[in-house]
Order: sequence, then structure tokens, then C-alpha cells
Amino acid sequence: MNNKYPNLFTPIKIGGLTLKNRIFSAPTSLNWGAVDGNLTLDTIAYYELKAKGGAAVVTMGESIVHSATGKSHDRQIELDNPTSLVSLAQLAAAIKRHGAVPSAELSHGGKWGGLSSLAGADKGGKIAYGASAEMTPAGPVKEMPKELLLEVIESFGKGAEVLKRAGFEMCMVHAGHGWLFGQFLSLRTNHRTDEFGGSFENRAKPLIMALESIRRHVGPGFPIEVRMSGDEFIEGGLTLEDGITLAKMIQDKCDLINVSGGIHEDLELYNRTHPTQFAKKGPNVYLAEAIRKEVHVPISTVGAITDPELMEDIIATGKADIVELGRPLLADPYLPNKLRDGREKEITKCIRCMGCFCESLKTGWSSCTVNPVIGNEYNEWIAKAQPTTPKKVMIAGGGPGGMQAAVTAAERGHDVVLYEASDKLGGALNFAKYVDFKYGLYEFKETLEYKLNKNNVKIVLNTPVTKEIVEKEKPDVLFVANGAAPIIPKMEGIDGKNVILAENVYGNEAKVGKKVVVLGGGLVGCETAAHLAREGREVVVIELKDDIAKEAEIFYQTAVKVEFRDRNVKAAVNTAVESITENGVYVKGKDGVQSFIEADTVVLALGYRAKEDLFIELCNSAPVVNRIGDCRHAGKVTYAVNDAYYMALDI
Repeated sequence: MNNKYPNLFTPIKIGGLTLKNRIFSAPTSLNWGAVDGNLTLDTIAYYELKAKGGAAVVTMGESIVHSATGKSHDRQIELDNPTSLVSLAQLAAAIKRHGAVPSAELSHGGKWGGLSSLAGADKGGKIAYGASAEMTPAGPVKEMPKELLLEVIESFGKGAEVLKRAGFEMCMVHAGHGWLFGQFLSLRTNHRTDEFGGSFENRAKPLIMALESIRRHVGPGFPIEVRMSGDEFIEGGLTLEDGITLAKMIQDKCDLINVSGGIHEDLELYNRTHPTQFAKKGPNVYLAEAIRKEVHVPISTVGAITDPELMEDIIATGKADIVELGRPLLADPYLPNKLRDGREKEITKCIRCMGCFCESLKTGWSSCTVNPVIGNEYNEWIAKAQPTTPKKVMIAGGGPGGMQAAVTAAERGHDVVLYEASDKLGGALNFAKYVDFKYGLYEFKETLEYKLNKNNVKIVLNTPVTKEIVEKEKPDVLFVANGAAPIIPKMEGIDGKNVILAENVYGNEAKVGKKVVVLGGGLVGCETAAHLAREGREVVVIELKDDIAKEAEIFYQTAVKVEFRDRNVKAAVNTAVESITENGVYVKGKDGVQSFIEADTVVLALGYRAKEDLFIELCNSAPVVNRIGDCRHAGKVTYAVNDAYYMALDI
């Protein structure tokens, strides 16, 4: 066992269970998680992978207790649907066979059960019932009648009973993030005049009654966990003082309190609940620490806890008793086992890019930038079972795609040689070494490099691949992964001494002037602008389209805009660049009016174009020749990693 993390691997007793370590798989949910209220085989595989990876508890997210009023979207498991029992039993068994404890998050969306929410769809005219009547941008909300409220409260107990019958060994009650119980707890949304409104004690009654109902239905010994927002971070919402008060009120009615923060349905606060790479790591830990000092029940913490050293410190210093990991177990479901076995250098860390949420919002599917298995867990078992005949594999290009292909092919037993034209591996990942909020990508590069060495991949640097080299190597399979080239338009002043490519900014910040204009408001331009602003520069971004970071989905795009606001980065959209001078740029707005923006340095971030020449040259030089990543289609790291992994599995 790895002695570097003794506290993480000290067992803990919760209710009637003794748990093998202090790492829980936090309740994550899938927009495609259930069909007609029943779990899919893909969903079962998704959770089973976390159990196989070594988490002590694996918690299924968004288990709806009252499906008539509580579903925030239409692909959630329905605990009050009699047909769901079979799939629930399958999931519980899948988790338990790997030595983990199955749990599920008992949930009700409150008003979002009738409104179109961020994760949901049109509810087709359903009535939205909340703590009180209100008018929201998504539609009207009615005050939940007392009779219906009592029915919903009782459904939490019935739902827990269904889970126990299916083989689940504990449950979590979701009382945070602005869902049902959060709506009752907050004066911002609860204006009732009956026994469930007014004082904090009254507003907490629905939650307390639900906990009492659960205990009646499941009996003693079955652990009940409560998830709460330690602070909602919104004017008029719940504060840390309220969180402490609530924890004291419920500590004798539950066995564990999970302290989170924020509200789901406000975009900025969603990014506080699920911190992006712009935020510090572990931002909710102080909330858990403050609450832990006031109660006797164990406390867990959640939110951007990506580093093993931070996990261990949280337990060792008494800030919390348990760490709950959501996205880190997407990036690497085997994180707990790797820590236990002393293989921490093999851990792929979450980079907090929000790619998982963004894909889920865009298509309903799930994915991970640094782990191509996510969203394909069910097929992963098949892929890993396929026999492999060892072959000679050659890779041209040592960026993320080339490195991932080399690792995957080598792990499958192939003889792999990787050529890189420059003096170091990493390609487009190397810039992240110089950027605090992108450093996770550099760590990903280091993890891949470690795996290359571990798997005895032959690495040849400073050597561009040619036909002659391919003929010398005689590979059975050749992967071309030589990336993309920046787009440099023909423009007056484009070759000026004050003009620099975005990719050349990093590590050369001293050469960048005080006033900077970034041409291009895509992700590369926006993240370069944010980096330079953090370095103390005055930055203006020029974007031809009507918004910045349009290739990002709404969560990350919102995070970028918040970063711009906080760092005073200006953005001129619907604006074209006409020419560059040694003192700045001439631009023209949508209205046709020309203006001049002063700048010491002009940064080009106008996109990338796939490098196709090498593939065309080498396409017949081996029995199998495939392109990977940016040289096939310039895009995000996730596409290169996905290409690489699955094309390597095809060998």
C-alpha cells in the first residue's frame, strides 16, 4: 500500500457500514441516464467503472422520488416507477461486485420539475410547483399545496425503501443547489405563511420530515447522507451561517453531511458549484471545515478536488472526513486504486474544462477531454477483451494525439516508435506550463509521457518524418499526427515586429507590451487574453462574430465572460480588423464605422488549419496509414485524444 496517503485509506464508519477508504464517487448524473424511467446498460457501466476504480462509495445522481412533479429532465431514473427496480438491482450488484457501496441521490427538482432547466427540455405544459408562487424567465411557478408537499415528502421515504430493496446500501438526500429543499430553505424563494414558511425552523421542516420518513422506511443502520449548499453565494440566498444552523438541525437525523455550494440554475453560480479552471482548487473546503467544527456527524467536501495531495491534506488536517470526487473520477475512474498502489504518476487529472457538461448539454451524451472511455464505458469492456496480434506501430507527431495513440498501442502489446520533429513531446499542450488556469493540460502531457516511458515506447526527437524514415522503420501501421498550423491572413502590417502568434506568447510574456490587442475571440484568443490579463496587461479582444468563445458551450463560455469581467478584458464583437500598425489596429464595426485601437502588441489567434501535406505524402507508405487529431480536423484536445485511443484499439 502507498504510505503517502494514509488518511485517505483509513476506513471510516458511516451508520452501520465500515467503508474501505475516504474517497467517494460523488453523485454525477447523465442526460441519457434512463429511458422511460429505467436505467440503461450504458448507465450501469458508467457507474460500475467508478466502483472498479476503487471508490469506497459510488453514488448514482438524480434519482427522482416523485416523477409526476420532480423531474428536471426526461432521462432521470424514476424511483416511483415499478419497472425501474430491475435496472436498479443490476446497478447495485454491479457496484458491489467490485467492493464498493452503492448509494443514490434522492432528488426532486421542485419548481424545475415543471420548468425548462439547464439540463432539461420543454416540460410540455406541466405545472411547476415550488416553495412559493413566483414568475421566472422560464415560466410561472405555483406554490406547492400542503397536500402535495406531504405526498412528496413521503415519496423520499418510499424511494429510499425501493433503493434498499434493490440492494443499495445507503442513500443521499439532495437538499442543496437550489432544488426542492433548497427552495424551501431560502427566504429568496420561500414566502409561505403556513407552517413551512417564515422561521428557519419552519423552512427546514420539509427536509427534516423527509429524513424522518426515510428512516422509517429503511430502518436503523442504513446510512443517510445529506447534500447541502454551505453557501448559495447569491443575494438573499442561504449563507454559511444558515448552513451551520441547518447542519446542527439535521445532524441527529442523518449519518453524513456533504457540503457543496452555489445554485445550479444560475449560470455563474453553476460554475461555482462545478468550479472551472479559472477558479482555485477546492473552493468549498472552507465551508465543510466551518460546518465540521459545529457538528458531531462526519462531513464530506466536494468541488474541484483534483490533486491527491489536497485530498490527503483535507482529511489529515480535519477539514473534512471524506472527499467526494465527481469530474476527477471521469478523468480517471481508477484514481483511488492508483493512489492505493503507489501509481499516482499514472493518474490522469481532471483539467476542469467543463467538456463533460458541455457535451451533455449539446447532445445529451457524456464525454471527457482527457479520458476517451467516458460515454463509451459499456463498449470498453468489449474493447479490452479483444485479443491483439503484436504489430509494428509508427507515429509521426508527439502531440496529445500521437502520445495517446502510442500509449494505447503499447499497452495493447504493440511495438511502438514515436517520432517528433521538435526537441520535446507535448505539441499544443506545452504552452499550458506557463498558464495557471491551464496547467492541468501540462500535467496531462506529463502523465502521457510517463506512460510512454513505462511502456517502453521508443521516442525519437528532433526528427521530422519522411518517406525514407518510414521505409527504414517498415511499420505495419503508421499514424500521422503532425497537428495544425495557425491561420495567418493577408493583411497590412501582419508581419510587423509587434505581431506575435498566440502559441508563441507562452514563455515569452516579457516580449509582450503593456497594451495588447488579440485578434480572434475563439477559445484560443480568449484564453490567451485571460492569461495576459492575469499577467497585468490591458487587453482588448477583436471578434468578427457576434459573441466570444462561441465554440464553447454555455457553461465554459460563461466562465470566460466572468473572467473577462473580473480581469477587465474588453471584447469588441461584430468587428473586423482592417490593418495593423506599429501602434495598434484599425477596425470596422458592424455599423461600418472605422476606429483605431492602440496596442503595443498584437496577438494573432485566428484559428488553425489542418496540416494535410504529410499524410498525402505518406498515405501509401505502410499497410495501414491513418490521421489523428488536428491534422485530420483542427479542433479541441478531446478530438485528438479520442481519435488516438480508438484508432489504436482498432489495430
